[in-house]
Amino acid sequence: MIPSTTRVEVAIVGAGFAGLGMAIALRRAGREDFVLLERATSIGGTWRDNTYPGVACDVPAHLYGFATHPNPRWSQEFAPGAEIRAYLEDVAAAEGLGGRLRLGAAMQSADWDAEHEAWRIGTSQGTVLADALVLACGRLTEPSIPEIPGLATFTGPLFHSARWDHSTDLAGQRVAVVGTGASAVQIVPRLAECAAHVTLFQRTPAWIVPRGGGAFTPEQQRTFAERPDVLAALRAELYAEGEARFASRSGDASAAASARDAAVAHLAASVSDPALRAALTPDYAFGCKRVLLSDDFYPAVASEAVTLVTGALARVDGSALTAADGTRHEVDAIVLATGFASTRQPYADLVRGEHGETLARHWSLGMTSFASTVVAGFPNLFVLNGPNASLGHSSSVLMIEEQAAYAVRVLAARAEHGGVLRLEPAAEAAYTDEIAAAAASTPWLTGGCRNWYVDERSGRLTLLWPGTVDAFRSRLARADGSEFEALPAPLERRLA
Repeated sequence: MIPSTTRVEVAIVGAGFAGLGMAIALRRAGREDFVLLERATSIGGTWRDNTYPGVACDVPAHLYGFATHPNPRWSQEFAPGAEIRAYLEDVAAAEGLGGRLRLGAAMQSADWDAEHEAWRIGTSQGTVLADALVLACGRLTEPSIPEIPGLATFTGPLFHSARWDHSTDLAGQRVAVVGTGASAVQIVPRLAECAAHVTLFQRTPAWIVPRGGGAFTPEQQRTFAERPDVLAALRAELYAEGEARFASRSGDASAAASARDAAVAHLAASVSDPALRAALTPDYAFGCKRVLLSDDFYPAVASEAVTLVTGALARVDGSALTAADGTRHEVDAIVLATGFASTRQPYADLVRGEHGETLARHWSLGMTSFASTVVAGFPNLFVLNGPNASLGHSSSVLMIEEQAAYAVRVLAARAEHGGVLRLEPAAEAAYTDEIAAAAASTPWLTGGCRNWYVDERSGRLTLLWPGTVDAFRSRLARADGSEFEALPAPLERRLA
C-alpha cells in the first residue's frame, strides 16, 4: 500500500512495454527515484489483457524486445502472447523493479501543482507527488464496443477479444466473430477448429501477406544464449528488413505494387472460390490499413467451418444476428474483435495541466505533441507510445526506447540546472505541421480506407509515425532544448 502521500522524482503510469522501457532508461542513467503505477494486479499491458486463442505478435520476436534485454529463449519466430508477458515479468525481475512497482494503483487524477511545481497524482492507493509524470498507458487499452441496435438483448456469451471470457467453452457452439482485423485473423482459425460453426462479419477486408516463421530449435536457442554476437546480428538483420518494409506501407509505388502482388497471390493460393476471393480482396490501397500476417486465416475462411458475411453486423434480436445485407444468422456466442479506442486515449480525461485544461481537451481535434513525447501546457509531462509514435512496418518497442532516451536526457538536464520544462506551443505546432506534411501523400490519408491511425475529428494522422525508425531517432536527436520555454543557457547546451 502506498502511504497517503509519496514524493518521487518520476512517476510512471503503466507497466507494459512503455513503462518498463522508461524504468530501464532511468536506471541506466543512474536515476533511481521513481515509481511505477499499474492499475492491474500484474504487469504486461497488452500482453496481459489479450489472452484470446492464437494470440501472438506479428513482429519478429528478436526485434520485439528491449535492446538491453535480448532473449535467446524465444520459442517461435513470432512469439505467442504468453511468452511475451513472461518476458516482461523476467525483465522487471532482472531490473529489480519490485520495490518500485505499485500494482492495483490506478491513476484517478493527475493535476499540475503550481505551488510545488510537481504533478499531484491521485491513485486508488493514495497520492503521489512527482516532479515529472510519464504516461506509459498504451494506445490499445480500452476496447471499442460498437453501437449495434439490440446488442444488449443477446442471450448468450458476449465479450470483446481483449477481455476473453475463459470460463466460456466455445467448443461445439455457433460463434459469431465481429471484425476482420489483427485479432480476428488469429482467433478465427482457432475457433474454426473447435466451434460448431463460425460466422464472420466483415465490414472491410484486410490486405494479408504470408506470415511464415516457425519454431526455434534447441540448438538455435543454445547458440543465441552462448553467442550474443549471433543474436545481435539477427536483431540487426530484422531491423533492416523492417526499415525496408516501410516503403511498401507508405506508398512507394514499386514497393507497394510488389507487396500487393504478394498479398493477391497469397489469397489466390489459399482460396479457390472466385466469389469468396473477391469478397476478401480489399478495394483500397495497400498499406492504407494495417497489413496483416497470417497463413491460416484464408484456409479457415474457405473451409466449411466458417461463413463469411460481407457486411457489418447491423442488428441483434436475441440470438439472431442481422447483417447489413439483410441476412440473418442464429448464433450461441459473440466475440467482438472490434479494436480499441485508439484516437481518444482514456487517460487524457484524468490529466489536467497548469492552465486547468485536460489533456483530452487539448487533444480535442486529435493528439498533438513535440517529438511525439512532450505536450504544451503540461509541464514535466512525457507521453510514451502516444501521438505519432506507432509503426506500421516494424517494432513499436524501438520507438519506446527512443522516446525514453529523450525523456531521460531532458530530465537529467532539468535536474542539473533546475527549472520547469514547459514546451513552447510553437514547437508543438511546428512538429504537428511536420507530421501533416510527411503524411499528406501517404496511403494512410489518400488510400481510400478508414483506419485507426487517423483521428476522425480532424482527419489528421495522429497515431502513426510517417517515417522510418531511423528518421524518428534522427528527429529526436535534433531536439536541442529550444523546444522548451525560457531554459537557462547551460540547459540548452546540455540538451544539444
